[in-house]
Amino acid sequence: MIARELVRISPLAEDVVEGLTQWPKSLASKWFYDAQGSALFEEITRLPEYYLTRTELEILRAEAGEIASALPPGVTIVELGSGTAAKTCTLLQALSRRQMRVRYFPVDISPAALSEARERVQAQCPQVGVRPVIADFGDGFGFLREIPGPKLVLYLGSSIGNFVPEAAIAMLGDIRRELRAEDSLLLGTDLVKDPAILVPAYADAQGVTAEFNKNILHRINRELGADFDLDNFCHVAHWNAAESRMEMHLRSLRAQTVHISLLRFDVRLAAGEPIHTEKSYKYTLSMVREMLEPSEFELDRTWFDPRKWFALHLARVRE
Repeated sequence: MIARELVRISPLAEDVVEGLTQWPKSLASKWFYDAQGSALFEEITRLPEYYLTRTELEILRAEAGEIASALPPGVTIVELGSGTAAKTCTLLQALSRRQMRVRYFPVDISPAALSEARERVQAQCPQVGVRPVIADFGDGFGFLREIPGPKLVLYLGSSIGNFVPEAAIAMLGDIRRELRAEDSLLLGTDLVKDPAILVPAYADAQGVTAEFNKNILHRINRELGADFDLDNFCHVAHWNAAESRMEMHLRSLRAQTVHISLLRFDVRLAAGEPIHTEKSYKYTLSMVREMLEPSEFELDRTWFDPRKWFALHLARVRE
């Protein structure tokens, strides 16, 4: 049995023990994003197969002016899971043309990503004040209450798709409770489409997504003293039509036992056994409404790219 004080070494340790002692085994996708993982994800966003980032950016470039005009004067931008803010300057620049002062709060679990976000925004949007916030959403959204409004909360990249529907509704409800009547949400969602487009976005020909997926094991090795042999695992991505989601796994290539020294804990894996690492739901417009309405948001308007592969939704706080 793992001693309670060992499990409490870190939130990563708690999640690793919880995920690797259940069936099927899993690891939380938020732990992808150490410095190496964040760099790999930035590389993924530039891959030809990974349409999500460039398609969302296409919408932002086409509609940033209209989005900005739909917001109240003096709005502050708060971006949840900002990463390196690769898309955000398009909207910040449109806002800067409407108001003298723009404040931007990028929020992320990765200090490395936030540092790059600050540098990028300061270089591309020097008139914007940047105030990074390091936060794990598992600890709640109390920081939103401390940011004076009116606010537009950005949750882009279809990151909401990493949560099962019940958890997504609960998360949006937690965000809503920290907002005021003048605040709003801009939510990015990837849309249901042909698996021939979806699957390569999560299993690229160059193997960058596989390296990104395996990096979570490398991080556990480094931070918790585990001895995962990355060559003993393969990256698997598939479309689960019944659940309307892409799934990523690390499949054990042989029967093996992995020791996590800092936790005095052994993980036994059978040949072919998967470790679930990520799910990414793909939405219809009705699915988006079914998320927003129970969370006390009201869908105001939606912008699509010309192929309707992706969508941005402006939702108002419902009183």
